[in-house]
Amino acid sequence: MKKEDKTNVMRVLDGKKIPYESHSYEPDATMTGVEIAGILGEDPVNVFKTLVTQGKSGAYYVFVVPVAEELDLKKAAKAAGEKAVSMIKQKELLPLTGYVHGGCSPIGMKKAFPTFIHESAGSLDKIFVSAGKVGFQIELKAKDLIETAGCKPADII
Repeated sequence: MKKEDKTNVMRVLDGKKIPYESHSYEPDATMTGVEIAGILGEDPVNVFKTLVTQGKSGAYYVFVVPVAEELDLKKAAKAAGEKAVSMIKQKELLPLTGYVHGGCSPIGMKKAFPTFIHESAGSLDKIFVSAGKVGFQIELKAKDLIETAGCKPADII
């Protein structure tokens, strides 16, 4: 990958000297996370999506879950210590995080938000998340992702 092709996520990882592998694919707006896992030749349990919510208090929270699963909003609210959380509107994502829908990563957001990852990530050797741009994924050690993004493991699906 050429220097100008590096995403913010990759620059953050490079700066922290965290090893990763980047993967790219031809994006399609109708593609699901499970289909992306298939393109990568990976089990969907290793590929995670990043979801951004807002709590009843007005605070924002990030949740990282396996692509084949759905975020349980009640469990997510409990993990965040909120009465309720709801998904933010797609148009709010870019100004809030610096990422577009389909390219949101828990690493390198404009601002650090409390971030929770599904507890299954703790048992994985490697994990895939968006590299911060549609059509790009990064593969790294799950523990490196958890540490870098400040993820708290939780039962959120």
